[in-house]
Amino acid sequence: MQKKINAPAGLGTQHSPLPEGCPQDGVLKNILQKDIIINGITLKLTPITNLPYQLRLKERAKALRQAGNLPEVLFWMQVTKKRFHKIDFDRQRIIGNYIVDFYIKQLGLVFEIDGCSHDDKQVYDKSREEYLISLGLKVYRITVDDVMKQMDFVIMGLEEYIIKEYGKQLS
Repeated sequence: MQKKINAPAGLGTQHSPLPEGCPQDGVLKNILQKDIIINGITLKLTPITNLPYQLRLKERAKALRQAGNLPEVLFWMQVTKKRFHKIDFDRQRIIGNYIVDFYIKQLGLVFEIDGCSHDDKQVYDKSREEYLISLGLKVYRITVDDVMKQMDFVIMGLEEYIIKEYGKQLS
């Protein structure tokens, strides 16, 4: 006999957790179709869910989440559990041959925190970003210094970027 796992409120129950990127019974579709409103502006959702996924990176992504990179953890504390305008962020998400810092499915938006590990990797970062854009994703970058010293600025900047890129134009 299989043990039932409690699903989040309003999603019913299921017999096992959903595999990454594998919607079941329209659950993912319903979550992605909810309106997102920031500062009174409704966003145009552009979910991109069918992304390439390299299973061989699964353990690496898990290790990165557990390692607790301080700037990522501090940002995560601001956005986890839909604290940022009820938007769902994935942390250390595998996309193709890459692991991105954060991903917002509803918007098709990659959020990257750049620190000293990126200093000598401009060519790599450019190629990585071009690949992500080729999948229809947008990439928003901030610096470790901003996260560590100006978290309010980071949150406001992210709000402004999302409104600019995804805000519905009134006709």
